[in-house]
Amino acid sequence: MAKDSAIYVCQSCGAVHGKWAGQCGACGQWNSIVEERQSAPPGALKPAATSRARGLQFESLETETPEPPRIFTGVTEFDRVCGGGVVPGSALLLSGDPGVGKSTLLLEVAARTALSGRRVAYISGEEAVEQIRSRARRMGLEKAPVELASATALREILGTLKRDRFDLVIVDSIQTLWSNVHEAGPGSITQVRACASEMVRMAKSGGPAVILVGHVTKDGQVAGPRVVEHMVDAVLSFEGERGYPFRILRAGKNRFGATDEIGVFEMGDAGLRQVSNPSALFLGEGKDRAPGAAVFAGIEGSRPVLVEIQALVAPSGYGTPRRAVVGWDSGRLAMVLAVLEARCGLGLGDKDVYLNVAGGLRINEPAADLAAAAALISSAVDHPLPQGCVVFGEIGLSGEVRAVGRAEARLREAAKLGFDQALCAPLPQGGGGAMDCLSVQRLSEAVERISQRRY
Repeated sequence: MAKDSAIYVCQSCGAVHGKWAGQCGACGQWNSIVEERQSAPPGALKPAATSRARGLQFESLETETPEPPRIFTGVTEFDRVCGGGVVPGSALLLSGDPGVGKSTLLLEVAARTALSGRRVAYISGEEAVEQIRSRARRMGLEKAPVELASATALREILGTLKRDRFDLVIVDSIQTLWSNVHEAGPGSITQVRACASEMVRMAKSGGPAVILVGHVTKDGQVAGPRVVEHMVDAVLSFEGERGYPFRILRAGKNRFGATDEIGVFEMGDAGLRQVSNPSALFLGEGKDRAPGAAVFAGIEGSRPVLVEIQALVAPSGYGTPRRAVVGWDSGRLAMVLAVLEARCGLGLGDKDVYLNVAGGLRINEPAADLAAAAALISSAVDHPLPQGCVVFGEIGLSGEVRAVGRAEARLREAAKLGFDQALCAPLPQGGGGAMDCLSVQRLSEAVERISQRRY
């Protein structure tokens, strides 16, 4: 009979300890270590039967492998982030904050895929079947032939999936599943690791494509052991700021596609609506640009996106000036402020500085340096930028403005939306197309242009 052993596992990072302690030595979290009893599976301690080991068969790098087939879900933004569709036999992990719309997104993916002729199973451990039907009626997808089930027992789920042939299986969520091999409760590190491993093994052994929903911690990280993220083929995160209807789908890991693609959705009364032109959505419909606003021409994955960066420089009412950033890296803001003061003579050390990326989008690329600096300069001198001007460029510590990649694609997207000027680093001859490029080699030139309105 298998012997039960007690282990002490940190529920935050998954580290295993020999005894209980108040603080985890691996991640530093307090009161996160829980005792779990782990049963060895039958036959695990028995020596394997002696048999002649088969040799490995090596292949060369020159061997051509055809592209994997794809399951097109019918949700274009979801397919874009997955790399052009879901690969059969792959495992995906979708995470997001509570209430952001993960179940709504996956129900639409399941319904659209089923309407295209694929067999789809939607297994929920958090909601009853009637709740899923009610959401489908609200979204107008009640006619889709999706096979629903409410279950949490891993053995029953695997038995059904091995008996019936499905193309796509959605499990909401992995934290609700439990395996009778382990005595730990559902949602524990042991159960999450074991259930995820079994689901991925089933998918890899000629099974359906599997999409697992994962909870997140208060820091926004996927809850559970990091080994789960290494098991799956893609880790997708569904993001959205409270108070904004926009939702962003990102790929943090993708073995079958790029990791810098994004999908943009808008949450409404009837569910999620795909946004094919996110630039028009993030820019809004304002006609007059106020001082402190600059339109940044960025690149998210393979698509250019225009978004407005807003800055406010105000006198400080306290001894220590405030620095507040939403949607951008606070470290880069500190760098840009230091360059403005040291290289351009624009002192903002005694001012409160607020920077916001409109629309709830988060920008990560260095090309936004010049746009953020232009917004800060415009607010400081109280002069608005031209209405039809976009800004992009990277700023160095010496004050130079560096060129960024895919400048032509940024300018084409800006021209499509009616912009006719660009404040950026010098471009090659004819690289600006029909746009009037206001080239600056140093940040001090941008300060001079905006202060003197030399547009």
